[in-house]
Amino acid sequence: MSEINVTPFVDVMLVLLVIFMVTAPILYHGVEVKLPKVESRPVPAAESAEKLVIRLDAKGRISLDGKIVPLDKLKVRIRSALKARGKDAADEHVFLMADRSVPYGEVVKVMAEVKKAGVQKLGLITEPQEPRRVGRRGL
Repeated sequence: MSEINVTPFVDVMLVLLVIFMVTAPILYHGVEVKLPKVESRPVPAAESAEKLVIRLDAKGRISLDGKIVPLDKLKVRIRSALKARGKDAADEHVFLMADRSVPYGEVVKVMAEVKKAGVQKLGLITEPQEPRRVGRRGL
């Protein structure tokens, strides 16, 4: 017999195709997560005044010490800012203040650049949670 029987091969490939078609949509869907709302203690004003704060505004612009910095230059600017203050990147706290409308992926990119600069202590600055208002019910 000089011919190769491809029927078993085609059967296996069709089964694999069906399996991949069924599992592929599951891989791209996320799970909805409700993040907790917590109260945090404020950073003392004297302590935060000398800390390095990186701001990420609603338009995605990054600023450091009041100057706009492109993402690819952020690592170098952080190192030079800490060096100018006489601080070591590994021991210094750096704070990130991101606008709530900025996509999570952009915030993570900035956080990654901060870590690449050698900073080990990165904090996120948030607005305080508003207290709940308790109303009176009519009897």
